[in-house]
Amino acid sequence: MTRGEKLYEGKAKILYATEDPQLVIQYFKDDATAFNAQKRGTIVDKGVVNNQISVHLFQWLEREGVPTHFVKQLSDREMLVKRLEIIPLEVTIRNIVAGGMAKMLGLEEGIVLKQPVFEWHYKSDALGDPLINDDHIFALGAATAQELAHIRQQSYRVNDVLKRYFAQRSIDLVDFKLEFGRCQDKILLGDEISPDTCRFWEQGTKRKLDKDRFRRDLGDIEAAYQEMLNRVIGAPAAR
Repeated sequence: MTRGEKLYEGKAKILYATEDPQLVIQYFKDDATAFNAQKRGTIVDKGVVNNQISVHLFQWLEREGVPTHFVKQLSDREMLVKRLEIIPLEVTIRNIVAGGMAKMLGLEEGIVLKQPVFEWHYKSDALGDPLINDDHIFALGAATAQELAHIRQQSYRVNDVLKRYFAQRSIDLVDFKLEFGRCQDKILLGDEISPDTCRFWEQGTKRKLDKDRFRRDLGDIEAAYQEMLNRVIGAPAAR
């Protein structure tokens, strides 16, 4: 499968056309951004790590019955994916208070939630990806009630699968972002699943192994990403 024209370039990835109009190549960059791209930098080999983690987790989710856009890995930085009509919504699932939820509600980071908190965000860099509700989504015409119900159900399924997966590797899945898109008559999980889109804390120490190390100038960013790759592709810890 060969790269064609560049279709889209975002903050972390580039999409290229292929000879098959239903498939695109997703290329992972080393560029890093935070706070709606107000902070910019580079994390060496981030693209390689995020591609490999995403490949592994997409394959795992597929085996657990969650349909995704993933087709196959092409190289260290590239995966072949199904072409989606991206729904302009971001889902955030929160298991532990951190980040935006702590700031918005004045809560202390680290509080374990009795049940996951589900959030819709309107996917708009210009507006800062604002938190919205179902009525806003219908007003925007972004998705139907049936589509929202399906996305919600799939998001909770992803959370259940990944919480168990990471717990076996001594990692708390604090929160994470998902994106979905339409592919013919189906809605598929798209984008990526990586330290860029998830908060990962080491169990017991709460040591951050994700992009918060970049956001908060904590240092050892590349080492944290590499450690997450090693934990994802390694065998589960003995219990």
